[in-house]
Amino acid sequence: MANSSKVARIVLYVLLSLVVVVALGLGFAARYMLNFSLAPDPNRSDVDSAYALLYERFPDMKPWVDSVSSNGILRDTFVVMPSGERHHALYMKADNACGRTAVFVHGYKDTAVKFLYFARMYNRDLGYNVLLPELHAHGLSEGDAIQMGWKDADEVLEWIEIARDIFHNDNYPDKMIVHGVSMGAATTMNVSGKVVPDYVNAFIEDCGYTSVWDEFSMQLKELFGLPSFPLMNCTNLLCRMKYGWDFAEASPLNSVARCEKPMLLIHGDDDTFVPTSMLQPLYDAKPEPKQMYLAPGSEHARSYRDHPEEYTKIVTEFLEKWNK
Repeated sequence: MANSSKVARIVLYVLLSLVVVVALGLGFAARYMLNFSLAPDPNRSDVDSAYALLYERFPDMKPWVDSVSSNGILRDTFVVMPSGERHHALYMKADNACGRTAVFVHGYKDTAVKFLYFARMYNRDLGYNVLLPELHAHGLSEGDAIQMGWKDADEVLEWIEIARDIFHNDNYPDKMIVHGVSMGAATTMNVSGKVVPDYVNAFIEDCGYTSVWDEFSMQLKELFGLPSFPLMNCTNLLCRMKYGWDFAEASPLNSVARCEKPMLLIHGDDDTFVPTSMLQPLYDAKPEPKQMYLAPGSEHARSYRDHPEEYTKIVTEFLEKWNK
């Protein structure tokens, strides 16, 4: 009997030790994954490198950027958000805007500079004023962790008001749209599910994900070959404890279901980073009015680069209908 009791205690100690080791291992792995996913780019404030990357992707952008910069058309501004953080944006006025403004939202670990080709499309080709905010912990905006388009939506609502202050013309009614790519698309969809000013007429999302949980689960399997349980659950809990939000509630899918204003949903049909399969659930969840564009052969965030004329035409026709 004594030996049996001793063996039972040993087994219990071993099991408890294994539980502790597994818990410590999961805790360490969760901290690593949270930092891996949400830590800002350490070079995010390197504006020269951002311009170099822009010109590498779009060599024809440099003469245009030089022109609008030298003529004082391309400008920047810093504002203090309700959080007390100092955030940055680029903006451009158009003489023929007639009250029309586009707020364009960049992607994950990107900056406003890298998306100036969309500013050119809106400003030069469509005659829009353009504001390109840099999200929390991106570019020259302050912040300690990426928010994956969730809390960013409230900051974009602030930028919408700021854009109106910058561009308002008493001779014309304000007519504004919000357009985002990748994480910026997720941000745009999350904005669309909130109460927005009456002068925000439409939204365009390009290759956004259904939820942070869905995207991170897919990347966990793709990059590390791991299932979502239990590491995602532990990482999610740590995110909630540290940053006050979790991956499941950060759901553009739920947000678009509340959006009653027009939305154009865009995706490349060869996107594996944010899988093309996420487009249909988003489209199905969005009430009318809505429109879809599936860019043939395009990988993630390359729909405009691959099909600039078709992309511009589709955006132009959508906005001519809904942002009159």
